[in-house]
Amino acid sequence: MRSLRIVFMGTPDFALAILKKLVAEKHNIVGVITAPDKLAGRGRKLHQSAVKKYAIEKNLYLLQPSNLKKDDFISKLKNLHANLQVVVAFRMLPKVVWKIPKYGTFNLHASLLPSYRGAAPIHWAIINGENKTGVTTFFIDEKIDTGEIILQKEIAIHKDEIVGELHDRLMNLGADLVSETISYIKKGTVTTQKQEQINIKMAPKLYPENCKINWNESLNTIYNHIRGLNPFPGAWSEMKNNGSETSVKLYKVRKEIMTHKDSIGKIISSKKNIKVAVLGGYIYIDEIKISGKKKLDAKSLLNGFSFSSDAKMS
Repeated sequence: MRSLRIVFMGTPDFALAILKKLVAEKHNIVGVITAPDKLAGRGRKLHQSAVKKYAIEKNLYLLQPSNLKKDDFISKLKNLHANLQVVVAFRMLPKVVWKIPKYGTFNLHASLLPSYRGAAPIHWAIINGENKTGVTTFFIDEKIDTGEIILQKEIAIHKDEIVGELHDRLMNLGADLVSETISYIKKGTVTTQKQEQINIKMAPKLYPENCKINWNESLNTIYNHIRGLNPFPGAWSEMKNNGSETSVKLYKVRKEIMTHKDSIGKIISSKKNIKVAVLGGYIYIDEIKISGKKKLDAKSLLNGFSFSSDAKMS
């Protein structure tokens, strides 16, 4: 049985769940690498990552490099004498970093590789209407998410599941998979397989441009787009109402399949409901955030807000 000295690399809540499990299982975590603090919020205060806060709480050795190739960082990393590095929701590592440990550097990715390589695999699986996804551990190589696969676990995506719910299920599944992967490495019985290079779907980073709703798409495409961005970062649209235009974010929605003659994007409201006409039916808006205002459910919004007869999403 190998004695492991592990360096953990990660930043957001998804990574934190895995680090917590490794600490609970009493693995020897000799160092934690996370992103530098960032200015955030209206007050532009320095924000510490979830992983950093936990590392400080548990008195784990912490590094926050801005440049992963700097000699000072590489020297500190080597001085930890780690023989395994575990990477979860971090950034691309230079070869000089991932080649350091004797037993390699492996990454946890929230998809069934080779599908959905990239920064936002959980979002794109829902946006693209997939009915299954999973988690993969693989040894890092020179390219992004292309290394040899160690283990995979698959789960079904529920019919109306939003990305926040799927994120949490994959986070817990991923924690188990990382633990299992480490046990194989510890025993020296780990085996890998090369990724197939066919039918590869990508999961690019999310920007305002690819989060905007295209109301000319089909009912199911729009529905999947919105739930695949709920609650973060949120699907958005321009809304024309009462002679003015503003941006809105849509969160909880429902779909209704129906043949109609309403123009695409038309907003139809009643005392309790807000719906938007699309190809093949209507999107009912149950939660919405108008720019400059807080998120509200439809009924609360309609208590003090009115839509004109020509109101439209675009």
